[in-house]
Amino acid sequence: MKHSITLRRVMLSAATLILLQRGATAWAGMPADAANMGSAPAAAGERAPLAGSRPALGSLTPQPAGVLPAVSSPDEQASAGASQGDVATLMQLIHDAQLVELRTTYNASYGASLFFYPPEMTYYVVLFQDKHFWRVIRSQDAARSEAIYADFVRQTEQLAQVEIRRTQLEAQKTFIERVIALSEARARRLQADLDIARTQQARVDAHQRQVQGDATALNAQKAQAQAQLRDLERQVDALQRATEAGLPTARH
Repeated sequence: MKHSITLRRVMLSAATLILLQRGATAWAGMPADAANMGSAPAAAGERAPLAGSRPALGSLTPQPAGVLPAVSSPDEQASAGASQGDVATLMQLIHDAQLVELRTTYNASYGASLFFYPPEMTYYVVLFQDKHFWRVIRSQDAARSEAIYADFVRQTEQLAQVEIRRTQLEAQKTFIERVIALSEARARRLQADLDIARTQQARVDAHQRQVQGDATALNAQKAQAQAQLRDLERQVDALQRATEAGLPTARH
């Protein structure tokens, strides 16, 4: 009886060991990283952060579940299905202020962060857009985490190019519209000055014509008066001679 119990214990231990070995093998075959990938627009009325701005960690939120974009590698494809757990874990760690933020890069509304969780020596690499988690990779390999972070940073640079270009075009458009408005205002002022000058020029021309007419009339009146004066002078001389007729001539 004692040998039977001992045999059963040995067989049970062997079965347990085999199960543990199979579980370890399956766990080793799984990727250490987990990814959660999705795309969701910013909430209505919520503006994207400006380039270089840093929203608070607590303001970052996960993307809606069930929306998964294309992944870049088989390992990430295999880990995509289990990534929601990592997102929830990361959110809780952020909420509890358990993470150390090692690196963060922003390009327009896109950003990449590298977090470290010291108790488990685990790195979390995050790609986000407009305060929403886009991809989350968990790894205990420091070098690979740095490489993934660098890749995420390159992705933010590429993704932000169109957004930055749009910002530049909007600024250029606004600047041109401002220059147009200033030019139109200056044109209106110049037109007003020109209208005033033309009105005043017309007044001056009318005044000149009036003055010229008055001068011509006065000149005619002057000639008439001079002729009348000459006639009167001749009459006076004639009357003077008639009055003094027969009288001695005055001696000079």
